[in-house]
Amino acid sequence: MRVQAHRRRLLVALIFSALIVSLVYYKSRLDATPSPSPSPIHPDHAAVAHDATPSPPPTHVDSAVHDATQSPIHVAPAVTCPTYQEIQRKKQEPLSEGRRRFPYARPSAECRTFTLPALEKLIEQMKSVIKDPDLFRLFENSYPNTLDTTIRWRGYANKIDPVTQNETATDEELTFVITGDIDAMWLRDSASQVYSYLPLLEASDHRDSLASLWRGLINLHARYIIISPYCHSFQPPPESGLELLHNGAYSHNHPIPPYDPKKVFDCKWELDSLASFLQVSSAYYQRTNDFSFFQKYSWIDAVAAAVDAAGAMRLGTYSPEGKVQKSAWSFTGWTNRGSETLTNDGLGNPTKQNGMVRSAFRPSDDACIYQLLVPANMMWAKYLEEASLIMEKLDGARAKNLTAAMREQAFGIRKAIDRDAITHHRQFGDIYAYEIDGYGGQNLMDDANVPSLLAIPLWDYANSSFALPKPVEGGGAQGGLKAKVDHARIYKNTRQFVLSQENPYFMQGPAIAAVGGPHLGPGKSWPMAAIIRAITALEVASKSGKGVGEVEKEVAEQLLMVLDSTGGTGVIHESVNAWNAGDWTRAWFGWANGLFGELVMRIFKEDQRAGKGGGGLLGRSWQAEKRDSA
Repeated sequence: MRVQAHRRRLLVALIFSALIVSLVYYKSRLDATPSPSPSPIHPDHAAVAHDATPSPPPTHVDSAVHDATQSPIHVAPAVTCPTYQEIQRKKQEPLSEGRRRFPYARPSAECRTFTLPALEKLIEQMKSVIKDPDLFRLFENSYPNTLDTTIRWRGYANKIDPVTQNETATDEELTFVITGDIDAMWLRDSASQVYSYLPLLEASDHRDSLASLWRGLINLHARYIIISPYCHSFQPPPESGLELLHNGAYSHNHPIPPYDPKKVFDCKWELDSLASFLQVSSAYYQRTNDFSFFQKYSWIDAVAAAVDAAGAMRLGTYSPEGKVQKSAWSFTGWTNRGSETLTNDGLGNPTKQNGMVRSAFRPSDDACIYQLLVPANMMWAKYLEEASLIMEKLDGARAKNLTAAMREQAFGIRKAIDRDAITHHRQFGDIYAYEIDGYGGQNLMDDANVPSLLAIPLWDYANSSFALPKPVEGGGAQGGLKAKVDHARIYKNTRQFVLSQENPYFMQGPAIAAVGGPHLGPGKSWPMAAIIRAITALEVASKSGKGVGEVEKEVAEQLLMVLDSTGGTGVIHESVNAWNAGDWTRAWFGWANGLFGELVMRIFKEDQRAGKGGGGLLGRSWQAEKRDSA
């Protein structure tokens, strides 16, 4: 027995010694090797813990550096800048003087990622317009958020010699814009973030102008769309020298065709990503009249890739003979969330060809139930038309052919929406469905993420520079369209549906009442949807010719909800628990913050138009206001 006990003690000692040696060796390897890649980031805009700390935003000073290996328009100064989450946790003073005591949430001037003098001047001017200290602080923090914190890199494209592989710098501007707390670039988010500054955009060749930043975004979108037209979020360009992000989803998501993780961060086919590219392109042209820019680099190639990709996804599941058709894109994923993969081995639910474009995922990055996603198709059709006005001015037969293809595709989508996407609701009358399958299947809901049914007026879908489809027999809500579709009336009905509890994702609670979605689930309202509700209310009222007085109460209600749902941070969050304003997701979400700035500026514009001076919504106090949650 003593011998056995001795052997056991000896064995334990040997194991312990081996463990110590292994630990010492492992530590020496760690000390001798570079830091590992960052922890996997969920590819979607998922809930981010309040104390999450991503890599700090870059800072900048003017620089004339422009070489072939890294071509920054700005380089980091010799200062240490805190992360944006550190700024928020610090609760910088001075606090706003209202009851909400919002902190000052902007980085110091030298730590901002882009400085636009026109924006700084505007913020200073609005100080005398917005009388409530909390409302002004929320505007002051939110409107510049994208420029302050998310312009991760700006520079110039490099050209690689196919023979020598040598890189030479070009004059093609590039702009890499992150979402906020995720260091990747979503096509949709980055376009929407920059679009918020549209009123400040003017023609300029200066490298530190908003026009230069805007051109850089269009150019980088074009590059990414040419690389992977079915993908929605991307890695930083190699010219930036920024570290590539590790995405754990790459190992368990399987899109076909596959993608290069050194270029693509995550890949989900979302039609609105391509629509967003055309939106920022059209906006740049309309504000600057600079159509020659679109002839210079890869814009025509990118539009061709986008039109071809969308065109390939107009095919239905079955051929006219009943044979299963090969899909241009499919997707499967190992996941415990039903919204993260597609049924039928990656094809999704069957779709009947009708002229619309199938989208596998929504702008929330959730899988579509029925792939003919109506608001995304509306947005795509509208901006195909708008961008075709640029294409028709460009030289060459290819541009001419693309112009015709863009208009043909837009017309086919409009015709199909008129025929198949309008349904009769028992309470609200004729409304738009959110998704359809072409067989008669309809998903009646709306989601907070744009494009949404609520957001339709933002693209002025009801109007077109081109002939609209004629009534189509055998379709529509009543089985046959006998007259031109009254899109204004149908939107009004749809809006009432979306903002009611008939919409399964309208979240009603004492903290905030707004549309949410399956991405974060029942009970979570998105402030973005409250902001969109207010902006579209003003848009519809303004175009009706009746003025905005009749919607002032609705707009005021949305302003108050947003003011009271920041959790004391003084910035706009992704979602807020409808029953607990202190329960929110994403401390750093550039898109929603820019939208709030858009809303304030739209209210200011309407007040000026009505001659209210300082007597409108921006001139009142919001200190005693309490929301009626009944």
